[in-house]
Amino acid sequence: MNAAQVEVISQVRVGSGRPVERLACHPRLPLVAGWDSERPAVHVWACEAGRLRELASIGAESSAYGDSIGWDRARRTPAAAWHPDLPLLVVAGEDHVLQWTPAGLSAPDGIPAAARYRSLAFSPDGRTLWASPSSNSDADSAWESSDVIDLVSGTVSTGPRWDTGVAEHPAGGLLATLASDQGATFGLFARVDQENPAAVMRVLRRALILDADGYETPVFSTDGRHLAIRGDAYGNSLQVFEFPSLHRVLATALGDPSPGYPYPQEWLDQMRAWSRHNIAFAPHAAVLWVGTPTGSLIEVDLETRQAVEHDVLAGLPVTALGTTATGGLVIAGGAGDLALVSVPVACAEPLDTGADTSTAAVAAFLEATSVIPDDGDLESHLVVTDGARTWGPDDLEAVTTATSTDPSWLQLKAAINHMHVQDGEPRAPA
Repeated sequence: MNAAQVEVISQVRVGSGRPVERLACHPRLPLVAGWDSERPAVHVWACEAGRLRELASIGAESSAYGDSIGWDRARRTPAAAWHPDLPLLVVAGEDHVLQWTPAGLSAPDGIPAAARYRSLAFSPDGRTLWASPSSNSDADSAWESSDVIDLVSGTVSTGPRWDTGVAEHPAGGLLATLASDQGATFGLFARVDQENPAAVMRVLRRALILDADGYETPVFSTDGRHLAIRGDAYGNSLQVFEFPSLHRVLATALGDPSPGYPYPQEWLDQMRAWSRHNIAFAPHAAVLWVGTPTGSLIEVDLETRQAVEHDVLAGLPVTALGTTATGGLVIAGGAGDLALVSVPVACAEPLDTGADTSTAAVAAFLEATSVIPDDGDLESHLVVTDGARTWGPDDLEAVTTATSTDPSWLQLKAAINHMHVQDGEPRAPA
């Protein structure tokens, strides 16, 4: 199997001169947003006629991150979301929310003064802004709900718990997001209720369960047949699930697997060398691209599990990947460059991207599940799978044993249940 030829179509220097650590391409327009790695700033490029051109920077005057790490760093990192149709980017900084359009920067209507958003997403019709955590709660409970902002009227209502980001299935009608917790993270699915003036996410019972937390926004493939999730807080995991079955077809660690706590400094340095935003699906094949710290792109064929490595950045790390609305691959590099490349896949059959097939998959998923009540607790209603096994609420309440090969969340659940049994304590009904 021979590697395909990589062609760099356009390459530009980031205006700040610093590497970009994350990319977000507009779903329909030739626009790209990139997060600055040095300070809480987001840059915007046009991607037209095979060329990249920087248009604006939001937050370029902000103070640098410096030595901030962990939550201190995350708290200062902006959240941003593209409008699904318009050239409009909303950016939530440390203490304000701004929107960029080609006409310039302005403050969007309806943003609560108390808002300190860490995640943003537009509803599919673009009339509603979803934001997390909620601005209507105290710090301890803010993450248990979200804000639903009607951009037409400026009114704010309460939405379900979610965090990190929202991905829409290519066929429409279904969303994927996360509800993160240190013990385990739920990969939630939701349909959109647009009967009210503001679109609301209605969380569904069927969900993924992921070990620990620290995952990135789920990514759907172009045909909607696969969902990839990059994480986590304790390593460089990469998981890919089939849709609508949610069967896990790939689970791997990028780099060396975790040696366990306490972590050797050499392993920590290697782990941190991998970008957290280094995956993108090819537009016309069942292929997942993975960027590496050595400047290569790994082409993973999800059907055959074969892989091909492409040398792209000549030893410089890939710091972020993104796919443009027209299927071009955008690569951010460790030297502070942004490149638009053409990489013909070497090892996969073309996708069936027919709308009927994709729509049928969403319909099948919705048919096999139901909506959780608005006041329902997730753990009491979700039917979860890790891609290999499935548990309902009653199943998890009955678990009292687990092995060292089980995920840590299941080991913890079994230990807690076993303790209750030993103490003779009644457990809360599911």
